[in-house]
Amino acid sequence: MGSFSIWHWIIVILLVMLLFGRGKISDLMGDVAKGIKSFKKGMADDDETAKPGQTIEHNQAQTIMPDAVEKKTKVS
Repeated sequence: MGSFSIWHWIIVILLVMLLFGRGKISDLMGDVAKGIKSFKKGMADDDETAKPGQTIEHNQAQTIMPDAVEKKTKVS
C-alpha cells in the first residue's frame, strides 16, 4: 500500500501508449490546445465588447404593463 513506485508508473504509461497509440494521444492534446485557444479568444472578445461605461439601467417607469399593451392594441 502507499504510493506507487516508478515501475508501476512506467508500466501504466506503457499500457496507455499501447492502447491509445502515439497518434491518438497527440490528436487529443492538439484538440485540447485548440479548445484552450478558442476559449481565450472568446474571453478576449467579451472584454472588448463589454466596456465599463455601457451598462443597462432599469427604470420601472419604462416597463410596459400587459394592460397598457391591450389598451394600445384596441381600436376605438
